[in-house]
Amino acid sequence: MAEHLIDIEEARRDLQACAAYLAEAIGSAGGHAEAMKVIVPMYAAQGNVDLAAEFSNTVDDPFVRDQLLTLVAEKCAAIDDDEYAMQLVEAIEDDGVRAQAQERIALQKSANGEYDKADAIAAELAHPDYVFADIAYRQAVGGDAESSARSLGRIEYETAKVAALQTIALEYGKKGDAENAVALLDEAAQTAANIEHQEEKIRALTEIGSHYAEIERRDRAIEIFDRAKTVAEQLDNTHRDQLLSVIALGFLRAGSIDLADRALDGVADKTQIASTLVGFARESERSGERADAVETLEEADAVLKSQKDAETRSSPAKFALQTLIAVEFARLEKPERAIEIAQNNFDENERASALSQIAQILTAQGKDDLARQAVQAIAEDARRMFALVGVSDQKKQLGQTGAAIEILSEAAHLAETVPQLASRSAAFNELAQRFADYGETEKARAAAHENLELIAQIRDESSQTAALANLADVYKKANFELTDTEKNILDTMIRRADL
Repeated sequence: MAEHLIDIEEARRDLQACAAYLAEAIGSAGGHAEAMKVIVPMYAAQGNVDLAAEFSNTVDDPFVRDQLLTLVAEKCAAIDDDEYAMQLVEAIEDDGVRAQAQERIALQKSANGEYDKADAIAAELAHPDYVFADIAYRQAVGGDAESSARSLGRIEYETAKVAALQTIALEYGKKGDAENAVALLDEAAQTAANIEHQEEKIRALTEIGSHYAEIERRDRAIEIFDRAKTVAEQLDNTHRDQLLSVIALGFLRAGSIDLADRALDGVADKTQIASTLVGFARESERSGERADAVETLEEADAVLKSQKDAETRSSPAKFALQTLIAVEFARLEKPERAIEIAQNNFDENERASALSQIAQILTAQGKDDLARQAVQAIAEDARRMFALVGVSDQKKQLGQTGAAIEILSEAAHLAETVPQLASRSAAFNELAQRFADYGETEKARAAAHENLELIAQIRDESSQTAALANLADVYKKANFELTDTEKNILDTMIRRADL
């Protein structure tokens, strides 16, 4: 029998320990690595960094091992175990991943207000700009504008500096300090002009323009969006349409419908045109112009339908947008149109997602019969089950606990029909946790126990480990104790793993 970091007796009486024990026992390198991707974060989150690091070091895949050590090192920095954090960084083999780990530790020190430590780590980095940016932001939030300005001055990479200036400007905007917010956005706009990569420059300008609009400087917003449009129109790649779409929406939010329409005229891809029109519809709704919003949404749907297969650049993007349009119709209280559009989606996953979201929106609107119609239109039992869980959650938010529990019980019956064991296990976890939240302890306990029996049947070792770890979280949150029968199930799983 191979040596384990987890004691076998502990594994026999604790779900999390058992999951870790089973992960250790996995023979294949790939399966073991996948399992440790679940186990290491779990122990690290609980502050057990020593064991998390030891688990990381058992992984053969060097990339996965380095990533896990990075995660543990960051946690060490968060709990002020800096010496151990740096020891773990030194153990990382890949130079690039090691640099990322150092940066994340520096950012954690900055988040803790330990700027000198963050600065010392940043000094060892080839590209310390994002650390300086984070320090500048936190100094500004803390009221030290002078130190923040010095930190900003150390940033050489324009994109990082633009991002930092915007973030700080937003903080000033929230505090009602429009003067300083505008000054920082002006500096951000000047800095963005020096960004060499055209797509990055356009994205930076559109973000700046949006922030000007947020603080009611629409004149500056329009000016910045116009600059972004000039650069975007010169592009000759696939990013052009998407960026012009963003700019068109920016013009609209800045108050210029005419400029928005002109920018949209430059977009060729119908999926992007339809996406922009959805954004236009949302803006109309925010302005209280619901009839205009519905009309614009109908236009978006018509544009998307007119797109031929040969014109479609990305079918997944098109189907996802169709889902969004359907959901927006539901939000605008056009349930029949919403359900119709959702049902016409050729992608099965998107169709189920749309109907599920529509059902939740209609439930929130008090349209229970139509919500039920949307749920029933979902063909697959597993997806219909998760849709019912979402409807139950909406009922809870409405204060209708009895109805929420009743719908959740209906979902529990459907869970039995989910064919894939791992998916069924995830379903039982959702049900158990929610029953526990409702105070339905008996139902929660039954779902959790049935899930444990189910997990024991999962053949794939890494999937079994992940499912058991997730169930452990449910038991912990609900304060469930393992029964003797459940301990016997764990013992059986352990004996099989050690064969």
